[in-house]
Amino acid sequence: MNFGQEIKGNSLILRISGDLIGEDNGTQLISAVNDAMSHQASVCIIDISDLRYINSSGIGVLITILTKFRNKGGEVYLMNPSESVSKLLVITKLNAIFQIIKSEDEVSKKN
Repeated sequence: MNFGQEIKGNSLILRISGDLIGEDNGTQLISAVNDAMSHQASVCIIDISDLRYINSSGIGVLITILTKFRNKGGEVYLMNPSESVSKLLVITKLNAIFQIIKSEDEVSKKN
């Protein structure tokens, strides 16, 4: 897994590529989230358009990020999931928990 991060205003934007598996990958993401939240980020946009595969540990990482933001009154958006990841979100019913968006512009319209 590779990821990049950017802060725009009160939004943390994470761009994840590759495979989101295992605890090691998750630790890096959670650390980036904690750092951004300490700088007042209240929205997290996770661009998963280049995410090929995600296992149960990876799903746990996404849920941890969602919980952290919602506990602080924030929100998490998953942007552009691939077809295989979209199917996984539907099968696990996580599409009902996460807000799925196609572009960053949708977030400004929702907030």
